Amino acid sequence: MVTAVPRLVVAAPSSGSGKTTVATGLMAAFAARGLAVSPHKVGPDYIDPGYHALATGRVGRNLDAYLCGPELVAPLFLHGARGCDLAVVEGVMGLYDGAGGEGELASTAQVAKLLGAPVVLVVDASSQSRSVAALVHGFASWDPRVRVGGVILNKVGSDRHEELLREALDSAGVPVLGVLRRVAQVETPSRHLGLVPVAERRSAAVEAVASMAEQVVRGCDLEALEALARSAGALPGGPAPWDPCSPTHQPARSAGESPRDPARSAGERAPVVAVAGGPAFTFSYAEHTELLTAAGAEVVTFDPLRDARLPGGTAGLVIGGGFPEVYAAELSANAPLREAVAELALSGAPVAAECAGLLYLCRELDGQPMCGVLDATARMSERLTLGYRDAVAVGDSVLAAAGTRMRGHEFHRTVVEPGAGAAPAWGVRAPVRRVEGFVQQGVHASYLHTHWASRPGVARRFVERCRTS
Repeated sequence: MVTAVPRLVVAAPSSGSGKTTVATGLMAAFAARGLAVSPHKVGPDYIDPGYHALATGRVGRNLDAYLCGPELVAPLFLHGARGCDLAVVEGVMGLYDGAGGEGELASTAQVAKLLGAPVVLVVDASSQSRSVAALVHGFASWDPRVRVGGVILNKVGSDRHEELLREALDSAGVPVLGVLRRVAQVETPSRHLGLVPVAERRSAAVEAVASMAEQVVRGCDLEALEALARSAGALPGGPAPWDPCSPTHQPARSAGESPRDPARSAGERAPVVAVAGGPAFTFSYAEHTELLTAAGAEVVTFDPLRDARLPGGTAGLVIGGGFPEVYAAELSANAPLREAVAELALSGAPVAAECAGLLYLCRELDGQPMCGVLDATARMSERLTLGYRDAVAVGDSVLAAAGTRMRGHEFHRTVVEPGAGAAPAWGVRAPVRRVEGFVQQGVHASYLHTHWASRPGVARRFVERCRTS
C-alpha cells in the first residue's frame, strides 16, 4: 500500500494572497514536466477544483475535515492521489482559519498535519518589506506541528523590492522558493460566490491556467518545490485509501431487512441515476458519483440548459449546486425538460436536490417559471448566507432515516419562501435552531451541501429506492 505520496500544501496568511494562482500554476507546471499530479482543495469550495482539473487532467477533489471528519482526510487524499507522482493541496482562507468557534477544525493547518505535508506559504508582499520576516516567522512558529517549508512572495513590485524582502527573510529561517511580480497577475472573472466556474468559460479558463503556469515557471524554483514535496514521508498513522466499494462504506441493514441475493443482483439492470451538469449545475463532489456507481447505479450526466429530456430509463435524479440564478431564463425556456423533471418527481422516483437544485424545483426563480415540483418561490437576495451547519434528518427520506445526523455547508445569495415544507428535510442547530428544506414523496430538497463520503449509506439508500420506486 502506497502512503508516501510526495505532497505540498499551498497556504497563505489570508484570503486574496494568491493561493489559487500559485497552487493551480504549480499543478500545471509539474504536469507539464510529465508528472501525474493529484489536485486537492481544502474546504467545501467547488470552483477551484475545476481549475485544478484543467491544470492536471485529473478530477479536483476536496478535503474537508468538518464535512467528512478529520479521520477521512488522509484516506480521501490517498484515494484521489492513487497512481500519482505528486500531490498539490490548495488551502482555504488563512493558514490557521477554520470553522467558526471550532478551533483548528477544517483549517488548512489541520489538513497539513493530518497529511504530514510541508506547507508553502504564499505572502502578498505588495505593501511591506522588512515586516514580511515577522509575518512569516509568526506563521512558521505558531504551531510547531505545522512545517512551513518555504515562502512564495506574491505581488512583488520591483527588483529592489524583491531584494529587500529576501534580505529580511534571511533571518526568518524559511527559504524563499518563488517570487511573482505584481504586474503579471492573472485575472480570473468572479461573481457573487467567487470565481466563475470553468464550465462557464472553458476557453478563457484554459488561458488563465496557462498564464498561472507561466508565472510559476518564471518565478518559482520548481526543483526546490519538488524536493520539498518529496521530503514528506508516509502519511501519519498509515491510513488506507478511501474506497467507495468497501464493505465498511455500506450502511447496516435495517431490522428485518433481508440481504440482497447476489445472483439476483448480478442479473438486475443497474438503475439509471441522472445527474445534472453543465454551466448551471457545476457544484458536486466526485465521490458522490463514485458512491452511486459503487451502489449499483448507472450514472448519466445531462445538461438542463440544453437537453430537452432526461436520460433514457431515468429512475432517480440528483441535482447539485451551481448558479441557476444566472441561467434562470435559459432554464425556464427549456420547458420540455422542466415538465419531465416534474413528471418524474410526481411519479415518486427519488430526487435529491441541493441548493441550486432546490431553486430549480421551485415554482419560479426571480419570476421565471421553474419545475414547479415544490410549492415555493425563489429569488436573489442581497444577503450572503454562508457557513457550516450541523443537521439532523427530521423524518425519513430517500437519503436518510429520521434522526440521521450529517454536517453540511450553506453558501448562497438566494431566498426560498417558504424555507421549509410540511415535512422539512433537516433540523439545523446553528446559527439559529430552525427546520429547512422539503421532503415530499421521493423528493429531498435542501440548501445544505453535504459530502456523502461522510455517510456512504446515503448513496446506497438512494440507489435502493431507485430500484424499488
